[in-house]
Amino acid sequence: MRDSMPLPCADWPSLQPGWVWLCGAGPGDPGLLTLHALNALRQADVVIYDALVQEAILDWAPQAEHIYAGKRGGKPSAKQRDISLRLVELARAGKRVLRLKGGDPFVFGRGGEEAQTLVQHGVPIRIIPGISAGIGGLAYAGIPVTHRDVNQSVTFVTGHDQSGNATGSLDWPAIARGSQVIVIYMGMKHIAHISGELMRAGRAASEPVAIVTTATTDQQRVLETTLGSCVADIEAEGLEPPAIICVGRAVSMRQVLDWQAQAAGEAPRDLDPLGRGRPAESA
Repeated sequence: MRDSMPLPCADWPSLQPGWVWLCGAGPGDPGLLTLHALNALRQADVVIYDALVQEAILDWAPQAEHIYAGKRGGKPSAKQRDISLRLVELARAGKRVLRLKGGDPFVFGRGGEEAQTLVQHGVPIRIIPGISAGIGGLAYAGIPVTHRDVNQSVTFVTGHDQSGNATGSLDWPAIARGSQVIVIYMGMKHIAHISGELMRAGRAASEPVAIVTTATTDQQRVLETTLGSCVADIEAEGLEPPAIICVGRAVSMRQVLDWQAQAAGEAPRDLDPLGRGRPAESA
């Protein structure tokens, strides 16, 4: 498998013994890997991977030992300290180590903590960004996180703190006032709290909301709802994490940009969901 797709001719970096590369695997679809990620997979002696990394991605590293280090809310998982120190141990043993994380390692992925631990222990690192679910996952659902007629700002937040509880450090009134579009990672468990905070801060109960589960995979599901109805609708649909949640008028663009439905033969639901009354090219 690893030799079936040659990389373009270029001066690709070499993963040396004793190094750790922290790499984003993207939101799920193996086709969203970067070429740097593929280059890393082909060289690694050990791949330590997270829960949301697809098995098909690991197939690109048949020569490597695969070590699972997934962390999922409410489920038994390795402690972050143990994962970080395991990376140090493997690097000091002379292994070529690839730390493979879902999405982007520096976007709610604990990549910063792991990288800092490695540097503090004298282990050389390389960072390979990945496509974050808050952008790529929503794009697969036909939702642009920015649109000139909708928003000039977008805010990415996490739905829980280090303990798994609803985060108390976020200033929800400020977020509600200051960002037209809000993208919430890991927010399903506390969606009642989050939606309530946003409405108490002035966001309308009728505001569009989308929940995208297992984004970019064959199991992807998308629920279009509203801020006031999202809790009941999520329960009624039986949706489960992992999910990305988008709040704002950008969600309405899915009515015209649901490209997966259109590829399956469905017509767009509304060619002008924002009610602009003019062709898009006239913007």
